[in-house]
Amino acid sequence: MKHLKWTLALAASLVTGAVNAEISDNVVRIGVLNDISGIFQDTNGMGSVEAARMAAEDFNGGAKGIKVEIVYADHQNKADVGNAIARKWLDVEGVDAIVDVPNSAVGLSINTLLRDSRMTFLASSTASSDLTGKACSPNTIQWVNDTWATGNTTAAAMVSRGGKDWYFLTVDFALGKGIEAEAQKYIESHGGKVIGSSKHPLGTSDFASFLLQAQSSRAQVIGLANAGGDTINAVKQAAEFGIQQSGQKLVAFLLFINDVHGMGIKVAQGLQLMEAFYWDMNDDTRAFAKRFAARPGMNGKMPSGNQAGVYASTLAYLNAVAAAGSDNARDAVPEMKKFKGKDKLFGDTTIRQDGRVVHPMYLFEVKKPEESKYPYDYYKLVSTIPADQAFRPLAEGGCELVK
Repeated sequence: MKHLKWTLALAASLVTGAVNAEISDNVVRIGVLNDISGIFQDTNGMGSVEAARMAAEDFNGGAKGIKVEIVYADHQNKADVGNAIARKWLDVEGVDAIVDVPNSAVGLSINTLLRDSRMTFLASSTASSDLTGKACSPNTIQWVNDTWATGNTTAAAMVSRGGKDWYFLTVDFALGKGIEAEAQKYIESHGGKVIGSSKHPLGTSDFASFLLQAQSSRAQVIGLANAGGDTINAVKQAAEFGIQQSGQKLVAFLLFINDVHGMGIKVAQGLQLMEAFYWDMNDDTRAFAKRFAARPGMNGKMPSGNQAGVYASTLAYLNAVAAAGSDNARDAVPEMKKFKGKDKLFGDTTIRQDGRVVHPMYLFEVKKPEESKYPYDYYKLVSTIPADQAFRPLAEGGCELVK
């Protein structure tokens, strides 16, 4: 009997060894790289780290005993800092995949660095649509949002509701410029016009002069092509100027539930925004959000779309690693691209050849205070953009991976 037990144990050991043969260091390391101390700390930050940890826990070894380790770092919204961290993770610390990365300049830098390496880039918060266009990489998968989807779908939803004349408040950064360019292209090709645009630096506290220019333009729609603290400051100050009360519509291209919570529903009421995820959409999103809110340090906060994207992309990557028996990007990424089905948080989902994860997008309006019945009950659904319409057509991106 002892001999039999030893033989079975040896067989199990050999099977485990075979499974782990392509798992570097016998552990899958995932690095959450984001803004922990700056303007994206609420929409990403430590919440993204907890989301990645939740994905690792739910993966639970993939029924193959695969060990997972989550590490994290702050890129400080600086491309050189992010690049240095990623290089150290790649060359020294044995990290197999990088996830999150809000800030397009940092994301594009990481995308270049990891191209043709063994590391996978899960760009779940990098908004530049170049990641699945001219800069597409066999190592990169892009989840949640991008500038094409944000610009086009938001503009389309507003134009269809009569918003023809626009004025933009745009962060003078790759993110804002990309969103404005995509939105302007759509607006002008559908009979609308952009009356004007004001560029502001990242991390602007005083939007008074920009908002006065937007207000005096008499544009029907004022588009906020920025994110994080910049959007919050702009919305707060727009409320002080009574911009929406005077009849102009305020639209935020990249706004998350954390931002609305931070500025308060009284200030944000009536604001239009496009999201890929809302915690209160259905039973699956609510169950995830409840678990997330109970995590260490979350203090009851609901997850943002970016944090949900970290969870979904991390879990999808780990499932691909288990299926491929390898954490090398050359094996894991093609395995991820086989997926077509229902994601619990993002609905009907397909991962395309160019690395773009395609799912529905939603136009929401922030409720009035009297319409909100419980904590974080902030959005009412205005319209749904189906997955096949929400993102740039595959043939139009110029990605060299598309055949």
